Amino acid sequence: MQMTVTDAAEQHRYEGRVDGELAAVTDYIKTAELVVFAHTEVLPGHEGRGMGSEVVRQAMDDVRRQELKVLALCPFVAGWMQRHSEGYGDLEYRSRTTVTAETDGTASA
Repeated sequence: MQMTVTDAAEQHRYEGRVDGELAAVTDYIKTAELVVFAHTEVLPGHEGRGMGSEVVRQAMDDVRRQELKVLALCPFVAGWMQRHSEGYGDLEYRSRTTVTAETDGTASA
C-alpha cells in the first residue's frame, strides 16, 4: 500500500493519503529556523499499518530539504525521532539559550 505525503501548508500539516483518501496527518507550526510538530493522527481504518510513521518520515525528509530543525512537542513525533536518531537526530532543535535559574528564583545569563 503506497502512501502519498504532501505538505498542506495552508492547513499547517503534512497529509498522508492512500488511494486519495486521507489516512494520517501531522500538524506543525513553522518558524524561520524550525518546525514545531504539535500533533499526529492516524485516521480510523488506517491504524496499525505504519501510516503515522510514514507521514512523519516524509515530513522529516522535507524539513531536512528546507535546512530547518525540528522541535517535537507531539509525543509520537518525539518517540519516532528517538527511535530513528541515527538517521534523523541531526534535525533535533537545541536551544542556544544560556539562561539558567538561580537557587533564589532569579535568572542569570
